[in-house]
Amino acid sequence: MESRLTHGIRSILRIRGLRQRWLISAVLPVTLLVMAAVAIFTVASAQYYYSSMISGLEARARIAADTFTSYGVRSYNEYYRLASYSVETFEEKDVLELQFINTNGRVQASSYGLTAGTSPRTPDIESAVGGTMGYFQGRDQQTGENILSVSCPLIFNARVMGVLRYVTSLRAVEHQIVMSFLAASGIALLVVILILISNTIFINNVVEPVAVVSDAARRISGGSYGIRIDNHYQDELGELVDNINDMSLKISQAEQIQQEFVSSVSHELRTPLTAINGWAETLEVDPFGSEEQTQRGLAIIRKESRRLTAMVEELLDFTKIQDGRFTLRVDTVDLVSELEDTIYTYRELFRQEGIELDYLLEDEDIPSAAADGERMKQVFSNVLDNACKHGGAGKRIDVRVSREADELVIRVRDYGLGIPPEELPFVKQKFYKGSSKARGSGIGLAVCDEIVKLHGGSFEVSNADDGNSGTVVTISIPLSVNGETEKE
Repeated sequence: MESRLTHGIRSILRIRGLRQRWLISAVLPVTLLVMAAVAIFTVASAQYYYSSMISGLEARARIAADTFTSYGVRSYNEYYRLASYSVETFEEKDVLELQFINTNGRVQASSYGLTAGTSPRTPDIESAVGGTMGYFQGRDQQTGENILSVSCPLIFNARVMGVLRYVTSLRAVEHQIVMSFLAASGIALLVVILILISNTIFINNVVEPVAVVSDAARRISGGSYGIRIDNHYQDELGELVDNINDMSLKISQAEQIQQEFVSSVSHELRTPLTAINGWAETLEVDPFGSEEQTQRGLAIIRKESRRLTAMVEELLDFTKIQDGRFTLRVDTVDLVSELEDTIYTYRELFRQEGIELDYLLEDEDIPSAAADGERMKQVFSNVLDNACKHGGAGKRIDVRVSREADELVIRVRDYGLGIPPEELPFVKQKFYKGSSKARGSGIGLAVCDEIVKLHGGSFEVSNADDGNSGTVVTISIPLSVNGETEKE
C-alpha cells in the first residue's frame, strides 16, 4: 500500500513538473513578448501625443507672432498696450496660457494673471530672446506641475522686442497616456489569460495520456507483461500507445518463450542425464552382466553423452552470439566436401531410422570458398538433424547442391508435414519451437542463421511449393567472401 502511494505521489510530481516546464517554456516567452509590446506601444503613444502638441503649439505661436508684428508697432508703449489687450481678449484661457515676456525673461502680461511679474527662466524663453523659436517640456517651478511651453520671438525693426509664449498643462495628455497604457495592459492581460487557458487545456490533454503510459510502463517494468493500454488517440500519442502495447506484447511473448525454453532445456538435459545415470548404475550393480547388455549400455551412454555435449555447445554458441563474441576462423574451404562428410555421417543414422537420404551435386565445377569449415559443418549437421526430427515421418530427405551466379546454394528438403504458415516467420527466432513436440532447445536454427549471416550468406526456411508436403531449408554462401577471421 505504501509503495503504491509513493508511486502515486511521484507520478503527480512528474505531471506537475511537466506542466510547469511546459507553461514556462510556452507561456512565459509570450508573456514577456506581450509586456514588451505594451511598453513599446505606451512609449510610442506618449511620443505621438507630445510631438503632436509641440507641433500644434509651434504653429499657433508662429501665426500669433506674425499677426502681432503685422500691426506695425512703433514704440514700447504701443507694444505693451497691444500685449495687454491680447491677453485680456484671449478666449482659450481654460486650456492655454498666453504670455508676453520681455527680453530680460520677465512675464509682462499673462492670460493667467498670477504669473505676471515672474521669471520662468526656461530654455524656450532663452532661445526666443536669442531670436529662435523653442519649446520646453518639464516641471513648472511656480506650480510644480508638468507643462509644455512654446516661445516665439516678437521682432520689430529687426530687433527682438519681446517673446510670445504659449503654456499648457500636460495633465490631460498624461491622463490619456495612462488610459492608453491601461487599455493596452488589459488587452495584453486578456491575451495572456487566453493563452494560459489554451495551453493548460492542451498540456492536460498531453499529461493525462503520458501519466497513463507512464503507469503502464511502470507496471511492465514491475513484471506485468502483456498489459495493454486503450488507444483513443490518432496522433503521436496514439503511435506511442501502440508502441507501448507492442512492446508489452513482445515482452510477454519473449517471457513465455523463455519460460518454455527453460522448461524444454531442463527436460532435454534431464533425459540424457537420466539415461546415463541409469545405465551407469546398472553397469555398476552388475559389472559382470551379459556382453550384449554391457555393449548396449555403453552405446546408450556414449550416444546420450554426445547429445548432451551437442546441446551444451549449442547453448554456448548462442551465448556468444548474444554477447557479440561469436566469430569465425575463416580459411579457404571446400564446402561441398564438408557437406558430403556430414551426409556420410548422417546417412547410416537415417538408414537406421528408416529414412532415405538422397544427395545430388548438380554442378561439378564449384570452387572453394572463404569460410569457417567447422561452423559450416555445424550448420549442415543441425539442418539434417532437424529434417530427421521434424520431417522424418516422410521417410525421405533430399539434399541438392548447385552453383547459382557467384553463390553456393544448398537445399535440404524433407517430406514431413511441413511448418504451419503462421509459424514460418518465427522459426529462426531464439527459443521458438511453435507447435513442434520434437526434442530440442529451439535455438539451433537461430545459431545456424547467425553463422550463415557472418559468412555473408542467407538462411531461409520455407514449405515446399511443388504440391507435396515438407520443408525446404535453403543455404546460400558467396563463393568470394571477406569473412571475419579470428586470430588464434
